[in-house]
Amino acid sequence: MSDYEERKQARIDRYRERAEQARQESRQLSQESISMLEHIPPGQPILVGHHSERGHRRLLERSDRKMEQSIAASEKAAYYEHKAEAAERNTAIFADDPEALAKLTEKLEGLQMAQTRMKQINAYYRKHGTCQGFHGLSDEQAEKLDDRVRNGYSWEKAPYPAYALSNNNQEIRRLKERIKQLTEARELGYQGWEFEGGRVVANAENNRLQIFFDEIPSPELRQELKERGFRWARSEGAWQRQLTDNAIYSASRVQAIQPSDGSDPLKIQPKRKPKTGPTR
Repeated sequence: MSDYEERKQARIDRYRERAEQARQESRQLSQESISMLEHIPPGQPILVGHHSERGHRRLLERSDRKMEQSIAASEKAAYYEHKAEAAERNTAIFADDPEALAKLTEKLEGLQMAQTRMKQINAYYRKHGTCQGFHGLSDEQAEKLDDRVRNGYSWEKAPYPAYALSNNNQEIRRLKERIKQLTEARELGYQGWEFEGGRVVANAENNRLQIFFDEIPSPELRQELKERGFRWARSEGAWQRQLTDNAIYSASRVQAIQPSDGSDPLKIQPKRKPKTGPTR
């Protein structure tokens, strides 16, 4: 298991642990609420004007508060359980995954193969009026595709309509752009720097610009970091955001983390190669 997968599993485990803690808290509060009323006979009304009235009302109020807290804790448990389940189901490819390029490339190849196959099946159908006999399709699969045309909209004359090809092609273009951006970011070689009280790290492996402080930054500085897109990552012990030109620029505007040697964070970055157009 890679470090990224380990961090993902650790996050899921934290959600599960918090859910269980909240469930235990809910049970405890519920039991406390019930136990408060054990010495009161079932159905015993409040004796208005009796010396017990005030104590009876206070006891009911405290019991109600405990039960409300129990319900809130139960809802909290459900919230963390949902987050754990969502994290387990999530198959999205994030830029901070060290295997992101390989996964994106594999996904792209799969979509490109699907695009070619859909076009081939459509061409076969237009020629033969059926998908039966297409290499690689079972009779059952071919019948489902034929049925899709028979029972589809009148203007759809092929098993795979134009919008399906268009949507798939759009996803192909999006993946190509993601691969291009991620490749450029890793090859460019962004540079971090030291500042008074910490350091900025261009973590190419995780695709994150990270800010490490020797001491907890002030509330004002934390707010400024948030406003500039940085978020606290407990697992990394750093404030971070995706490693991009914009991230470098945003960090360069934070006065508290300026390079201690007086250099300009923007000027120490590697120069991008100029884009060359077609020669005439």
